[in-house]
Amino acid sequence: MAASRPRKPPVSHRTLPRSPGIDLLRGFSILLVVVHHLGLRIPLHKTDAGLWLPTFLLKGLIYNGYEAVFLFFVVSGFLITRHVLERDGALARVDWRAFYARRVARIAPCLLALVAVLLACHAAGVPRYIIDKPGQSPLGATLSTLTFTLNVYEGRTGWLPGGWDVLWSLSVEEVFYLAFPLVCLTLGRTRWLVPALALLVLSVPFTRAAIVDNEIWQEKAYLPGMGAIAAGVLAALGVTRFGLPGPRARRVLVAAGVAATALVMFSGGWLWRAVHEGYMLVLIGAAVAFVVASPEGGAPVRGFGWLRAMGRVSYEVYLTHMFVVFGLVGVAHITGTDTAWGWLWYAPAVLLAWALGHLVARGFSDPANHWLRQRLFRRAPAPAAAG
Repeated sequence: MAASRPRKPPVSHRTLPRSPGIDLLRGFSILLVVVHHLGLRIPLHKTDAGLWLPTFLLKGLIYNGYEAVFLFFVVSGFLITRHVLERDGALARVDWRAFYARRVARIAPCLLALVAVLLACHAAGVPRYIIDKPGQSPLGATLSTLTFTLNVYEGRTGWLPGGWDVLWSLSVEEVFYLAFPLVCLTLGRTRWLVPALALLVLSVPFTRAAIVDNEIWQEKAYLPGMGAIAAGVLAALGVTRFGLPGPRARRVLVAAGVAATALVMFSGGWLWRAVHEGYMLVLIGAAVAFVVASPEGGAPVRGFGWLRAMGRVSYEVYLTHMFVVFGLVGVAHITGTDTAWGWLWYAPAVLLAWALGHLVARGFSDPANHWLRQRLFRRAPAPAAAG
């Protein structure tokens, strides 16, 4: 009997080198998310920090978690597209089976583990984890999470507990990626893909403004988030076609991105009064400037290693940081340090959220991702030849 044909080795986790700039952007984004969720419960401007720093600055730091998620959306669209182009050569030739397999391996282990922990907390009656609003149930929250419709569920029934609520962004992102290979294999073979993506980006202010009677759905509707992801896809296509910008152009892009992000965060309402929902396009444009200016394998910016490290585990930090936030808020309430001294809890919240995300990534998420990819990409051995 002839020996069986050797199995194809598992596909590596990454075909392009990491981008320090994108890791930094993800770290900045997850930092804003953690600070936002703590700031909703211990407002920074109502602590003694308000005696030392202007209110507009403190509010800008804690009330931009939603905008930070849109930075994530742009980064996600950029990276996914870069890797598809690197592996398959063109969007129209995307290997849809491999694409879905990679998404499952990356998303599913941590998501399923989180849902199990949240259900256990509900069953144990842990405060801030109990689902008890009319029209809501653990089963409904679980099914909506696993079918990427949690944003729809919240739009119909109201806010879920914080540990569940953060999963709305996965609903937007993963529905986009469910359709992405199909769009690439159809529109990607025509001249209509880029115009369609551009139209989706430009629609963001209008799709947000069109929702006036449901605050939750306005924040968490599919189309605005998909518009931000589409901007990342277009940025990746542009970089692939025209090449990365030179050092001087990258510096200009970074400066423009910083200025636009600061304008969104600290304008004090001026930007909103000027362009209303158009401020989201300013934010998306800033994110596009950052990702285009962040070449893979580029030199990292000194002094921000901790933020890049946080960015490398941003998915795990995003899913788990509410455990840290709720724990620290509970301690702050018990000790009476949630008012004047509340500012003291911000640094521990960031450090503990980072530590928890790192532990989850190294101890569970990364090994599970690797294990699943080995099996999902393993070829069955060819039939043995007769002899």
